[in-house]
Amino acid sequence: MGRAQMRFVVALTGASGQIYGFRIVEELSRKGDVYVVFSKNAKIISDLEGLNVNILREFARVYDEFDMTAPISSGSFKHDGMVIAPCSIKTASSIAYGISNNLITRSADVTLKEGRKLILLIRETPLHLGHLKTLLRLAEMGATIMPPVPAFYIKPKSIDEIVNYTVYRVLDLLGVDVDYGRWGGID
Repeated sequence: MGRAQMRFVVALTGASGQIYGFRIVEELSRKGDVYVVFSKNAKIISDLEGLNVNILREFARVYDEFDMTAPISSGSFKHDGMVIAPCSIKTASSIAYGISNNLITRSADVTLKEGRKLILLIRETPLHLGHLKTLLRLAEMGATIMPPVPAFYIKPKSIDEIVNYTVYRVLDLLGVDVDYGRWGGID
């Protein structure tokens, strides 16, 4: 007998843009169970960006980045996709080269090996050739590389609208039914 409730894994790493991870967790919690893991640097950056990681305990099961006993560390833990938002180049590089030395990279590794959806909101610019080769390697492994690039055709009136557009695109890629300002062409 299969499970009815959707399950998602969300990781936040040490890059600017922590609001993306927070909002993704909040939205996904309305659709199913969410398992969250923070890096030490994500906690530092969250504080700098005015976000308290403890608030996510209201929406999700939260794990320390070195808790390798968490269920998300195993390929036998079934879920509907993993998002790393924001995803640092350090984390992306570790995943690309099979370095599973913490719960974030281990969970991403098992997500890929089990053929599940892995979405990386890469937060780095500009990108040098090493970064591009890393991202190519991840794409070849099955990851979706999704820098959080705003869409201005929706005519956003606030930062929240810009963030939410990216969040809804992520949910859409995970197969979650969402309604947002999709491109409809020009009449």
